[in-house]
Amino acid sequence: MHSDRERCVRAVRSKDARFDGWFFTAVTTTGIYCRASCPVVPPKPENMIFLPSAAACQQASFRACKRCRPDTSPGSPEWNQRADLVARAMRLIADGVVDRDGVPGLAVRLGYSTRQVERQLLAELGAGPLALARAQRAQTARLLIETTELPMAEVAFAAGFASVRTFNDTVRDVFALSPSELRARVPRRGGAGPATGTGTGATPGTLTLRLPFRAPLNPDNLFGHLAATGVPGVEEWRDGAFRRTLRLPYGHGIVALTPNPDHIGCRLTLSDLRDLTVAISRCRRMLDLDADPVAVDDQLRTDPVLAPLVDKAPGRRVPRTVDEAEFAVRAVLGQQVSTAAARTHAARLVTAHGDPVHDPEGGLTHLFPTPEALAEVDPETLAMPRTRRTTFTTLVRALADGSLHLDVDSDWPTARARLLALPGFGPWTVDVIAMRALGDPDAFLPTDLGVRRAAQELGLPATPVALTARAAAWRPWRAYAVQYLWATDSHPINFLPA
Repeated sequence: MHSDRERCVRAVRSKDARFDGWFFTAVTTTGIYCRASCPVVPPKPENMIFLPSAAACQQASFRACKRCRPDTSPGSPEWNQRADLVARAMRLIADGVVDRDGVPGLAVRLGYSTRQVERQLLAELGAGPLALARAQRAQTARLLIETTELPMAEVAFAAGFASVRTFNDTVRDVFALSPSELRARVPRRGGAGPATGTGTGATPGTLTLRLPFRAPLNPDNLFGHLAATGVPGVEEWRDGAFRRTLRLPYGHGIVALTPNPDHIGCRLTLSDLRDLTVAISRCRRMLDLDADPVAVDDQLRTDPVLAPLVDKAPGRRVPRTVDEAEFAVRAVLGQQVSTAAARTHAARLVTAHGDPVHDPEGGLTHLFPTPEALAEVDPETLAMPRTRRTTFTTLVRALADGSLHLDVDSDWPTARARLLALPGFGPWTVDVIAMRALGDPDAFLPTDLGVRRAAQELGLPATPVALTARAAAWRPWRAYAVQYLWATDSHPINFLPA
């Protein structure tokens, strides 16, 4: 979008928050870059340069605006609706792969050479993988500086910097302030400590954050689905928040996510603060916070049958997952059984094979078992039909030995083909994994009972073939159409828990 200068100028002049994260405005007279909705008086058009990423702005020596804080914008929805090299690379960078494995590790995961990856990212985003990862580290550092009382050396390493000197230089370059000056600007409570974050009486390693999103956001089916299908011991709804455990690269965490009108409250407890960036990225992905609801809803409104459903409750998101392999296992456990039965099956596996965690603030007890742990399960101990046992054991062994790869960087067509080749995997199971685990915004479930029931009530074609043909007009947002169809039912997944 940044190449459409006229459209970008209109967005800046109207301070349209829908375009935050789509592009960034660099002002040549001040050396500052801003989000589209920056509250200051817009600069003259001839003084504006539009760039596709914060990293590109930083590489061009522009500093982040202190008013609109463009580094905290929602992520571009492009990376969640595409499955090409650049989109897969951006999802991996957000998941911390460059910080952990470097650019060579990123290239290996993508199956391309480092030169090809760098060339593609530079062409589309104006910055290579190192610069993009640096911009992400700078945002993580700012978050830790402003929301915790950690010593700056600990902040530096927790944010992914190799040295304190690099940390200091990057913060100065990006924010035009030293780390100490950034912390000094934070409003104080009672004269001591940052306004949010760890404090007296808080669980050690706990951070309180705000996750932005593009409005509108309807929390009903999003949190309703996560709560209604939650696995006891791993997930729970408590005190108005969805809570769950997280398996992370350096340790584990517990997150509590609370819907608010203008943000999602996020309370994170981490065993290792180096996991902060990854934990935030996975929570945003689970809640589909980088989606563009206006584009989705405008497309679905073109269908006269869907238009009233969209107008009644706009901004529905697709409830996703923090762990793609975990969701695939749970999808198999949920084949041809009720939601309650699927939760019971999953809870038994968690109790027997999950890693225990301590949760002083609630009732979470375990991390969901890894594929390696589940591959050791005796199939005879599983209370399910023999054919589903075969499906389960084949899946977890394929995940454990690496012959099946399900992650943020998965190639959607390849993953679908490999899933369909497994015994017991039909179109419904593959499509629900594509929709909720792989993040395909166009995944569709024409054989789903809830979708077919809604279609019949609304006068849409009831047979899978005919419904798929009608749904062609909803592309590329058929996964969101499924949410609106499901919402016509009175199932608990469609309602925010009390």
